[in-house]
Amino acid sequence: MKPTPTRIEPIFSPRIWGALSLAPLFPEKSDLTEPLGEAWLTGVDCRIASGPFVGKTLGAAWTEMPVEWRGSQLAAVPEFPLLIKFIFPTDKLSIQVHPDDTYASTHEKAAGGRGKTEMWHLVSADSGAQVLLGLKAGVDQETFREGLKQQTLENLFLVVPVHEGDTLFVPAGTPHTSGAGMVICEVQEYSDLTYRVYNYGRVDANGKRRELHIEKALEVTKFGSSAGGKVIPLPLPAASATRSLLVACNFFATERWECAEKTEITVDPARFELVAILEGSGTLSWPDSAARYHRGECWLVPASQARIEILPETATSLIRTYVPDIPVLRTELHRDGISAATVAQVIFD
Repeated sequence: MKPTPTRIEPIFSPRIWGALSLAPLFPEKSDLTEPLGEAWLTGVDCRIASGPFVGKTLGAAWTEMPVEWRGSQLAAVPEFPLLIKFIFPTDKLSIQVHPDDTYASTHEKAAGGRGKTEMWHLVSADSGAQVLLGLKAGVDQETFREGLKQQTLENLFLVVPVHEGDTLFVPAGTPHTSGAGMVICEVQEYSDLTYRVYNYGRVDANGKRRELHIEKALEVTKFGSSAGGKVIPLPLPAASATRSLLVACNFFATERWECAEKTEITVDPARFELVAILEGSGTLSWPDSAARYHRGECWLVPASQARIEILPETATSLIRTYVPDIPVLRTELHRDGISAATVAQVIFD
């Protein structure tokens, strides 16, 4: 079974706060009758669209992938480790928080036992768009409960204005919500554990309110800590592209590449990589073959691939993400002449 770059089909999820058009990322999803809120690019139920695993789900394919696909660093990992989503809010999302691995492994074994640390990259944002990310100084559990009671919870949050191209790190234990008028590319530890604390009294098409998880949310919220927030991208060397490290942690490292001409991306044999196309079209080439790529697609690049080439027909923006070895990543950045203080602004561990 020869390793080859492999396209993954997305899965779309209805949400009451979602959009009736997902263009331009997914122009075929226009004039919808039901709002769609999320496109999961690497859900384990997503279907493989090309290569030797075509037709299988990503979860099933992962169980069959040998080390040449996974990479030596991930050879023994039982479940697919990274989830990429596009999120399309036209209204506020519920105020929520995610547990960390320590809490999830004890209290959420039936749900997979993994916490959820994530990052957001703003694909687009309307004027005035904002998110609530983290609590103001001095907010404790008692203050939080009172805010819930009085329905003034939003007043306890840090308000973060966002613009196209911004990146935010959202570690487990950080309460947050997104506002309307943006498209978010989310990269996260593979988990769907979400503790909702406030949903603005909204109901679904059947008049039912979403379940809240207030006590669990209060248990995992890291009061007095604000490790997350907006991150300034770190420029990285690239021969024929503009490349930047958006954010890195123990679960993922995510880069953005801007390619206007033929661009080579070197693949580390220790890990597979994911490439999500934000804009543009062209040809994805590797040593013995090639395939067309288009906006909105996600490709899995096997660890043994060595390199791929982006041959853009139109200017291409892409997200490249992988599971990093943080000490190795730090060493590589220092070797490139980047100071420890600068590295600390984009790596969280």
